[in-house]
Amino acid sequence: MTAQVREIDAGLPITRFARGWHCLGLAENFRDGQPHGIEAFGTKLVVYGDSTGALHVLDGYCRHMGGDLSMGSIKDDNVACPFHDWRWQGSTGKCALVPYAKRTPRLARTRKWQTHEVNGQLLVWHDQEGSMPPAELAPPMIDGYDDGVWSPWQWSSIRIEGSHCREIVDNNVDMAHFFYIHHAYPTFFKNVIEGHTASQFMESKPRPDFTPNFDKLWEGTYLRSEATYFGPAYMINWLHNDLGPGFTVEVALINCHYPVSHNSFVLQWGVAVREMPGLPADKAEKLAAGMNRSFGEGFLDDVEIWKNKTRIENPLLTEEDGAVYQHRRWYEQFYVDLADVSSDMTDRFEMEVDTTHAYDVWHEEVAGNLAVRQTTSQD
Repeated sequence: MTAQVREIDAGLPITRFARGWHCLGLAENFRDGQPHGIEAFGTKLVVYGDSTGALHVLDGYCRHMGGDLSMGSIKDDNVACPFHDWRWQGSTGKCALVPYAKRTPRLARTRKWQTHEVNGQLLVWHDQEGSMPPAELAPPMIDGYDDGVWSPWQWSSIRIEGSHCREIVDNNVDMAHFFYIHHAYPTFFKNVIEGHTASQFMESKPRPDFTPNFDKLWEGTYLRSEATYFGPAYMINWLHNDLGPGFTVEVALINCHYPVSHNSFVLQWGVAVREMPGLPADKAEKLAAGMNRSFGEGFLDDVEIWKNKTRIENPLLTEEDGAVYQHRRWYEQFYVDLADVSSDMTDRFEMEVDTTHAYDVWHEEVAGNLAVRQTTSQD
């Protein structure tokens, strides 16, 4: 008799984009007097700053004959279409002027997207039902950011094809992948889900078999991490790096994304380091740049997994795999109508993963790797 095989359920295709705030990038990059095109949410947006510094986001295609507004120019604080020079107001979405026409169509209007600036970044609100974003859903300002105590953002982005953005959100509850993909050594892992937020609390040590010059590190080197998704697409990760006795480097990592299509998205990450005695501004900025590259390498390792895996709705889990199903249920709230958001999507849920067994197994694996390396070096 053939044993029953567990089949993979790939689920139904996702046919809508998440409701919530999505980061388009660093705000100052859009304040150069030029229109910027952003492919997102299955369409194109145009982003520009006016003479007061205010940023505006409109639908990217002109309602007259479909011209690409991002290929146009800014005239009198309006975005002008390169096709026939129709001028669109960023503040209202109304057509301000058709230069060659006796009368500007009174009802001519394009879509204006709701925007929000926080932590030096530009966010745009998406909801296919057209709701206005409640104030409590806006991501918070990082403590001290307005006081200038953080280094400038070291910012990167990559467009990922062939994968849905849910794949990166799944990582929030995936303890084991930090060892196998990111070469960390988790010693504590916990998730707390509530309302529109989903948090991960992790403590980890560097792996001696993957850390250059490991023998030169302080024996107490440790990483304490608190990471929270504020909605479906914007995470703030506070990192406390214990690098020496009484010397902890504070890092802010932004991990955010916006969908391009239902099978592609733009992943962005930014790193800032808090200035402190012994870590002046220039060194904080250099450290942030180095950490940005390191995190980028880690994200690219994730990308290779996402691009080659299958979508799976019924993952087969162990207790060490954590709150995958509960986290996906939380994430589902952003893909249904507001009227269909249920309490089991938003009620508080906590789960701590027992890392004891995994740690013992990983300790043996690392020891074996080091022994092989030692033998090889002696040959």
